Amino acid sequence: MKQMLKKMALSGIANLFAEKMPFNKLIGMQVTHYDFEKVELRIKMDDKLIGNPFHNILHGGVTASLLDVAGGMIVAASCIDELEDFSPSYLKERFSRLGTIDLRVDYLRPGRGNEFIATAHIIRAGSKVAVARMELHNEEGTHIAFGTGTYLVG
Repeated sequence: MKQMLKKMALSGIANLFAEKMPFNKLIGMQVTHYDFEKVELRIKMDDKLIGNPFHNILHGGVTASLLDVAGGMIVAASCIDELEDFSPSYLKERFSRLGTIDLRVDYLRPGRGNEFIATAHIIRAGSKVAVARMELHNEEGTHIAFGTGTYLVG
């Protein structure tokens, strides 16, 4: 029963990030994998996401945003995995406090590609703060950027 509630909460978080956050919808973000161990997000290259019009390169802010969203989602998953109370009011109160404390992005190469895939996993999940590691690749597997995010969770 508890596992089913966790999976339902996870599904609700995925829907929140993909369907209820206007910026994520604007960039066309899709959640393609989401569990307690890993998150995978995808976007397709679009003219509105270009940061360098001479080379059709993905805007660095979109890169950072995707990494931050992936980090936030994996941190939310780690919180769900530890929960005992699954009431809607508790979940809303708990996740309304989740936020980015620090985000470091290392841009390894220009964001060239037709599709970009962001992944994330947890490095450490404490009762107040969690740390996630995120990566961004293009559809060919070229590593575009990686990030480390620190998130307030409690």
